[in-house]
Amino acid sequence: MSSNVCGIFSPNPLLNEVPPHEYKSNLILAWIKEPRAVAGSSGRTQASKTEANGVWGMNYLKTLEAEVSAWPSVEVHPHRFVGREFRFGHAEVGHVHMGGIVDIPFPRSIRDALLAEGLAEEHHWVPNSGWITFHVRSEADLKHALWLMGLSYLRYALKISTDPDRLLEQETERLHLSRQFRSLLDAFVPKTANHAATERRSA
Repeated sequence: MSSNVCGIFSPNPLLNEVPPHEYKSNLILAWIKEPRAVAGSSGRTQASKTEANGVWGMNYLKTLEAEVSAWPSVEVHPHRFVGREFRFGHAEVGHVHMGGIVDIPFPRSIRDALLAEGLAEEHHWVPNSGWITFHVRSEADLKHALWLMGLSYLRYALKISTDPDRLLEQETERLHLSRQFRSLLDAFVPKTANHAATERRSA
């Protein structure tokens, strides 16, 4: 695929409908509105529900894989612990496991910001690292997982973009990035690009 990454993602409503700052409150509302299981319901009913949730989870992961694999420079590989891994060159953007588990590596600063905002969980095996975990159980979860993958992807795309400053501006708006995340990602814009942008503004 082309490495000229200026407009990264194709327009997709999955990435635009739920700004990250609204996601946590949406989760709470969904939890409140979700019908509770009737006391005394049979084990068979519960098993059917679990099976259905598993099927839905697999469908969500297939949708996520189809979307992320279409991004420029991304390749999909089998993950060593059973799953699908998304790579940008030799760097891992993230991977998914059966059951709806999404694991994504971030610089520690971004990981800490995500945890502080309630936008991700500590990684289940290596909690004291830059890795985060997220569980996909619904369409809203799928949208948020794509947002997290997009955040991971963007830091690599900025390094090879022909106009990283413009790319960061575009994706800041499209991904509804807060000022904090915008600032954290600015570290991945090559210094030569920052210098050129400063010169253009002062000319």
